Amino acid sequence: MEQVTVSESPILRPGQTCWRIEQADLAAVIIDAAHYFRIVRDAMQQARHSILLIGWDFDTRIELDPEDRESAVPNTLGSFLKWVVKNNPELHVHLLKWNLGALQSLGRGETPIVLLNWLMSSRVHFRLDNAHPTAAAHHQKIVVIDDALAFCGGIDMTADRWDTRAHADDDPRRRRPTTHRRYKPWHDVTTAATGDAARALGDLARDRWERATGEKLDPPPPVEPPSLKGLEPFARRVPVAISRTMPEYAGRKAIHEIEALYLSAIRTVERVLYIESQYFASRTLAEAMAARLSEPDGPEIVVINPDSADGWLEEEVMGSSRARLLRLVRQADVHGRFRLYTPVTEGGADIYVHAKVLVMDDRLLKVGSSNINNRSMGFDTECDLTIEAAPEDKDLRKRIVTLRHDLLSEHLGVSIATFEEAVRSANGSLIKAIETLQSDGRSLVSFEPPELNMLESEVLAENELLDPERTSRRNKALRFLRWLPWAG
Repeated sequence: MEQVTVSESPILRPGQTCWRIEQADLAAVIIDAAHYFRIVRDAMQQARHSILLIGWDFDTRIELDPEDRESAVPNTLGSFLKWVVKNNPELHVHLLKWNLGALQSLGRGETPIVLLNWLMSSRVHFRLDNAHPTAAAHHQKIVVIDDALAFCGGIDMTADRWDTRAHADDDPRRRRPTTHRRYKPWHDVTTAATGDAARALGDLARDRWERATGEKLDPPPPVEPPSLKGLEPFARRVPVAISRTMPEYAGRKAIHEIEALYLSAIRTVERVLYIESQYFASRTLAEAMAARLSEPDGPEIVVINPDSADGWLEEEVMGSSRARLLRLVRQADVHGRFRLYTPVTEGGADIYVHAKVLVMDDRLLKVGSSNINNRSMGFDTECDLTIEAAPEDKDLRKRIVTLRHDLLSEHLGVSIATFEEAVRSANGSLIKAIETLQSDGRSLVSFEPPELNMLESEVLAENELLDPERTSRRNKALRFLRWLPWAG
C-alpha cells in the first residue's frame, strides 16, 4: 500500500481538469476487447429505448463474440443491431462515426454508410461526423444504453481489436472479417458506469450527435440498468469525472480538460505514475515529466507503449517524436526513475498497446480515449473517465493499486500475488519489481529508440503537420493530409 497524504487537494476540478463529476452506482474497468464485446452485446440486448454509439470507427462486419456459435442472436455487429431493433419496436440506435474513418471503410470493403442506412431498419440511424477542423479526428469511444449504462474508454468496435488477456501468439479467432487475415495481439482498456455518470455520458453523446448532424435527440425515459454477467465492479457509489478535449471549431471555444488533468497528475504524483498509451509524443507532458524526474525525491514514471506505431507514416511521425522526447526525459532522469517498456507475447511477438490508462499513486485512475500525443491534448475530440480516491478511502485506494498491478501482471505473465510480492521486496519500487520479473517469454521489454534518419530529424522535427498541438498552429500544408487514416 502506498503512502497517503492527508492534506491532499482534489485533482478533479469541474471547469479545469474535468467537465462534470457525477456518481456512478457501479463503475467497472474492462480489460481487452474480448470481454468488452461480450459485455456490450449482452447489454444492448436489454436496451429498452436508446442505444448511442459514438466513435472513431465502427465495422459492422466484426463478430462480437467469436466463441458463440450456438446462440440464435446474430453475432456480427451490423446484423446484431438490426436484430435488436426488430425485437424491440420502441428501440432506436444512433451510430456516429468519424467521417474520414469512412474512407478506411471503403478501402477495406465495408458497406458504405448510405447503403447501411438503406439495408438497416429505419430505427438504426448511421451518420458521419465531420464537425471538426481539417485533419482533426473525432476520437471518442462511447456507448450509452438508455442513459442507464455507459461505456467509455479506448476500445473501438471495429476490426483488429478483438483479443483476450492471454494475447496468445497464434489465436485463430484473431482474424479480420471477410479476408480472415490474421492481426497482431492487441491490448486495450475501457470502462463501464451506471447511474448519474451514465446519464452525463448520454448528454455528451447527444451533444456530439447534434453538433455532427444538426439533429437534437431527446433523453430516453428512466429505466434500470441492464443486468450483466461477468461485469465485476471496480467500485460502487463512487464519483466519476468526465474530462474532454475539443478543438476550437465553428465558434466553439477549445476545451483542454484532459491536458490539464494529465499535467495536474504529473505535478502532484508522489511515488509512482503508471501510464499505458498508444504514443509518447506530447512535448508538453514530456517536459512536465522531465521536471519531476530531475527532483531529488521525485516519483517513478513507468510508460507502457507499443514497440512501433500502426502504419509506416504514423511510425515515421510518432516514432520520431518518441525518440526525441525520450532523449529529453532521459537527460532529466538523473536518478534513474523513468522507464518505457513494450509488451511481448510468450513467443516474443509485439503486443500492440492501444489502451489509454493513467494511475497516479494509490489515488487516481483514468481510462479513456486520449493518448500521450499532441492531437489528444488539443486537436481531436476525446473523452476520459477518472476516479479519485479521498484520503480516508483506503478500500478504493487499494483497488486502484490492485488494478495497476493487475495490468502489470498481465504484461509480465505472472500472477498479481507474484507481482505484489516483487513490489514489497523492492520496497515499493515499481521499476525494480518489473525488472526482477522480466523474462524471455511473456514480458515487458525496455524500449530503445532507433537512430533518427534525415527525414525524421529534419523534415518532421516539430511534428506540426501530423500531430499538431492546437487548431491555431496548423500549417497550410495540413490541407493535403485530410485523408490520413490516423489509428484510433
